[in-house]
Amino acid sequence: MAAEQTPYTVRGSLCFNEPMARHTSWRVGGSADLFFVPADRDDLAQFLAELDPTTPLTWVGLGSNLLVRDGGLHGAVIATQKGLSDLRTTTAGGIYAEAGVTCAKLARYALQHDLRGGEFFAGIPGTFGGALAMNAGAFGAETWDVVSSVETIDRAGQFHTYPHTAFTVGYRYVERPADEWFVSGELYLQPGDGAAGQAQIKDLLARRAATQPIQTQNAGSVFRNPPNDHAARLIEACGLKGLREGAAQVSERHANFIINVGGATAAQIETLISRVQSEVESQTGVRLEPEVRIVGEAS
Repeated sequence: MAAEQTPYTVRGSLCFNEPMARHTSWRVGGSADLFFVPADRDDLAQFLAELDPTTPLTWVGLGSNLLVRDGGLHGAVIATQKGLSDLRTTTAGGIYAEAGVTCAKLARYALQHDLRGGEFFAGIPGTFGGALAMNAGAFGAETWDVVSSVETIDRAGQFHTYPHTAFTVGYRYVERPADEWFVSGELYLQPGDGAAGQAQIKDLLARRAATQPIQTQNAGSVFRNPPNDHAARLIEACGLKGLREGAAQVSERHANFIINVGGATAAQIETLISRVQSEVESQTGVRLEPEVRIVGEAS
């Protein structure tokens, strides 16, 4: 990242024209006008207070559920992983986690403190903030199943706290207040045998490794599962495993993954997503909806 002189009085890292391919798990995407890594939550609040309120904002954790188009992103990108990393137990016996904490770390931390019910986070390849924003899930459980309260930040850098009941939540969907973003949350978990939970995670991750292309450049599940069915089953039934668009390919191991086999562009991935949608709809009548976020400008 190449830093420049800026009008912002922040302590974190603020860069211009930052290639987003460095920050997405597909390893594709054009540049962001501004790329900000806050030092902590107060630094984030300072940046938002100074930022022009009309500047578009994009929030990024691990970039694992994100397709940035080749023309890049206008406005500012806020990367949460390094600065929003506070993780601790609460006096109520739960866990407080900031948005940049990885879900895998959250799962391990809970078990280290003999708290059960959060093992599924080990199967979510992203940050807690992203999991909150989309009600991410794995192994049959979802994030908001265990959320007790959340904290957001608005465009002016002001923090707000809400109980979980203040949100409308569904499958891979959370309705949040306009121009507010999740910065932390508290989880209610149950006391239990952490060692047994670790063994459960080990078994779940072994099954995941056997069925998903986890060693490739991918963004996790591309499509939401339609009601009473699975996107992967439909894609495979339509004979689309291995389908390619340039260097983008429907995984041979798991049909709901698209992998970058080397040198793919965002346009190739997006075109392949559209081809899969069209073919599945043509053969089955089901229109698959993307689970990944697609943002930015075409080149």
